[in-house]
Amino acid sequence: MSDQPAPAPLLIACALGIEHLALRTGDRSGADGPYTVVRTGMGPKAAERSVGRHLAGPASAGTAVLATGFCAGLAPGMHPGDLVVAEETRDPRGTVPCVGTDLLVKELVRLLPGRTVHTGPLTGSDHVVRGAERYDLLATGAVAVDMESAATLRTAVRTGERPVAAVRVVVDAPEHELVRIGTLRGGISAFRVLRSILPSFFEWHRSLLLPRR
Repeated sequence: MSDQPAPAPLLIACALGIEHLALRTGDRSGADGPYTVVRTGMGPKAAERSVGRHLAGPASAGTAVLATGFCAGLAPGMHPGDLVVAEETRDPRGTVPCVGTDLLVKELVRLLPGRTVHTGPLTGSDHVVRGAERYDLLATGAVAVDMESAATLRTAVRTGERPVAAVRVVVDAPEHELVRIGTLRGGISAFRVLRSILPSFFEWHRSLLLPRR
């Protein structure tokens, strides 16, 4: 019997059924240690409740948490299917720094050569952001916005010391708002990208399990 402790698990959190479907039917090979993909429900309150419930109790100590799913890009020139790797998540309740951003970028570029990967702050909102509000958020330095990542990571670090990260796929951007006719193709592109990126999460998790020198 090995004396090595069991590896800390990975919790991958998304909000919507379509996001959960993409992750559940994507490439799930390459996991190094136990992981769970959980659908939290939409909005920061739902994310906070769900993540808090999954991380309750001593068995969750050290669990790595990664928030993912779709997001709205804030900068002109962003396109559906672009990727966002958060350097930090932020909302009115605080800021949470992310771990292993460079590794996630490297793995995403390797998995999806030619796909644009943006890095920077990922801001949280309690509603869908449209129009001029997008530019107000861009002025704060954020590169993208979603409704759950900030609440997910804030809840995760509040329940104990653990590595956290957020990777989102742009489904909606200033020149490509989903409310416009003809933007369904952008949603399909984002879905396909989300299906393909699980291996980068597993590699990020694997790097956390390696002994530090």
